[in-house]
Amino acid sequence: MQLTDFNTFFFVGIAGTGMSAIAQYLQGVGKCVSGSDRLFSPTEKMLLQTQFEAQGIECFFQDGSGISEKTQAVIVSTAIEESNVEYQKALALNIPIVKRSELLAAISDSIKTIAVGGTSGKSTTTAMIFHILETCGRAPSLITGAGLSSLQEKSLPGNAWCGSGEWLVIEADESDGSIVNYKPEISVLLNIDRDHKEFDELIQLFTIFKQHTKSQFIVNNDYDRTRELSHNTEFDFGTTLNNVGIFGENFVQRGFEISFSVNGFPCTLPLIGRHNMENALAAIAVARAVGVDLQQAIASLATFRGIYRRTQLVGTNSERTITVIDDFAHNPAEVAAAIRACQPCAERLIAYFQPHGFGPLRFMHEELSHEVAQALRPNDVFLIGNVYYAGGTVDMNISPRIVSDAIAKQGKQAIFSGTKEESLQEIRTQASNNCAILTMGARDPKLDDFAKAVLRAVGA
Repeated sequence: MQLTDFNTFFFVGIAGTGMSAIAQYLQGVGKCVSGSDRLFSPTEKMLLQTQFEAQGIECFFQDGSGISEKTQAVIVSTAIEESNVEYQKALALNIPIVKRSELLAAISDSIKTIAVGGTSGKSTTTAMIFHILETCGRAPSLITGAGLSSLQEKSLPGNAWCGSGEWLVIEADESDGSIVNYKPEISVLLNIDRDHKEFDELIQLFTIFKQHTKSQFIVNNDYDRTRELSHNTEFDFGTTLNNVGIFGENFVQRGFEISFSVNGFPCTLPLIGRHNMENALAAIAVARAVGVDLQQAIASLATFRGIYRRTQLVGTNSERTITVIDDFAHNPAEVAAAIRACQPCAERLIAYFQPHGFGPLRFMHEELSHEVAQALRPNDVFLIGNVYYAGGTVDMNISPRIVSDAIAKQGKQAIFSGTKEESLQEIRTQASNNCAILTMGARDPKLDDFAKAVLRAVGA
């Protein structure tokens, strides 16, 4: 399809992160956009509904009432089944049904696009690239998977922006294979870890991603799997070999701030974690490919405000010196990276993780147990709660205890903490002065509320 084929779009499940970003972008470029979601209520509006309606996006309960003969295209994600009432209504009215990934590919074909790929760090790096280009006067557009704090402060969801410049920055997802649909001008590959797919399949997907890139394909030179896909080391970034175009070294984390040097120039960000140095190096490499001055790109990151639920500071109990941090980490590499990022914040870390599905837990439990055990310090404790179940027919014959038991066998402290209420009580019991508490998980829209409940539970 081409973006010019349609002017009136209806999104089924518009509250989803990926769907909502595309909907807002299309509204921003002058399309007529509406949508439905099972989370919407006809009696009490959620914040997202209010934000959509302020942008001119009409919202409906997911009952088919929003679709009519005037609707030119119905947009669905892979989560929408054919039995859905709105899917069936679109079929009955002979309205074209377009997958979210197909629409995003059509959008990226209509404008010069920067696509960010990799197993971990996509949302943060996408946001950093957008921030650099915006700060340096390039007026970019944005479609991403997490809200930028700077945009949320404008009373927006924060995961999309329609700028007047020539560049669109997007997060390219490999989990559903849709990454092969994009033909970006510039691409960046951050890392390749076993998450939704096995390594062989991931390598194949990212190889096609590289082949479809029109100009510069930028990779993280620190890892063997990404290095093997390098097009030109002068485009690449890294921290171990100084033959790359963007080289970072001298990493230091103090409080809630990291600093390092980039090609000899000092760089400071109000974030935590060594992984965020890698994300920043990737963003700087992309900015340089666009033509942004290196020192300007570095300087702009000092004002980067971060994104929703990515090592996000929830709050602090200054009397007890307890810090609560919330993160979207949901695969083994991300969970371990988040743990390591938070450890310098306190002498002891309490890390809570909610698995985001029975299938993912079955796929990754051995690797998760190993990575977490390697990351934990002797006095840290890892809590794993019940699996978040979003519905559907899935095999539930696996317990999170398999992870906590495996970690305990490796000599580290790990506890199966059960429900959110039981986990909150366990965190309250475990909390001590001079500790950091990290909450992690994906999919569950109430995890940020849980993190705030943790902060209240420890007396802040």
